[in-house]
Amino acid sequence: MEHTHHAHTPRNDYGKFIATILLFCMLAALGYALQHTISCFLLSWVIAYLLDPLLVKAVQRGMKRIYALTLLYVILGISTVFFLTFIVPAITISWNSFALDLPTYIIKIQQVVMEWKARLPDRYGSVEIQWLLDKASGNIDKAAEKTGFWAYHFGTSIFFNLFNVILSPILVFFMLYYKQIVIDTLISWLPDSRRDQIVDIANEVNSSIGGYLRGQVAVSIIVAMLSVTALFVLDVPHPIFCGFFAGAASILPFIGVIIATLPALFFAWFKFQSASLLWQTTLAFGVIYFVEGYVIKPLVFKESMNLNPLVTIIMVMALGEMLGFWGILLALPIASAIKITWGHFVRGHFRQR
Repeated sequence: MEHTHHAHTPRNDYGKFIATILLFCMLAALGYALQHTISCFLLSWVIAYLLDPLLVKAVQRGMKRIYALTLLYVILGISTVFFLTFIVPAITISWNSFALDLPTYIIKIQQVVMEWKARLPDRYGSVEIQWLLDKASGNIDKAAEKTGFWAYHFGTSIFFNLFNVILSPILVFFMLYYKQIVIDTLISWLPDSRRDQIVDIANEVNSSIGGYLRGQVAVSIIVAMLSVTALFVLDVPHPIFCGFFAGAASILPFIGVIIATLPALFFAWFKFQSASLLWQTTLAFGVIYFVEGYVIKPLVFKESMNLNPLVTIIMVMALGEMLGFWGILLALPIASAIKITWGHFVRGHFRQR
């Protein structure tokens, strides 16, 4: 009888594991169907995650939670007014300039392609190369035709993001105010035999996710500021746009460094058409990302997630496909949480005692 019991235990464990995977798949499908709602919730959740340590420190010093939360919102309100007064106009001017120059960039690219095609020697393989150039020129024409549609789509996206920005502070307030009540409620639902163990694992996951999110936001802001400063000094067009793009691209592991430099190199080439300035721009970004990788990240990320590079790339691609920006941002924290939980499972911490 005892032997039979041990034979069925692994099967039950695998059944639970498969059921968990199916549940996550259903949640992913639901998240894809409710992208804008999920985006608003994730934005609020990330902001709450970033602000919670400040609130905890204030409470630890004897301030009531509601007073600490009110003071935090007053500070955020003042910061928001400053941001809307000084930063948003600069970003808007930069974006308007980029949008106005976009048709010029497309025409210039077409001219370069046609020049390459005209200079192409009549020799073996030139037919294939001409076909590629014709294909590229056709794609550029399609891009020019779809510029209006792209602008409309971007405006629609801005509308939904504006809705998220308006609704998020309300959600963040309730997330921060009722945080402990929600945690205590969830803990009370756990079985007594597993409660301490699950809480320890949750604290470990929480520490990993919180550290990564706060660290990544700090790294992105620093990279954006350094990039904007460097491009201003080099007189590269649209430095604010390129700098913010570089900060956002720093979220991507491994390939973010390469992607971040492409807009700056393109604008530098378009304005100066000088190999010297291209090298200067490349060198500037090389220095920035050297400082990011060997100075900033070791200071900001106190604990490494130690994730396999292949797993990291797959998670970023999969979640980015489903959730867009938020999938890319949260891919590493989710992978880390799965790794931590799976590590406890493999070590037998979930077996019946």
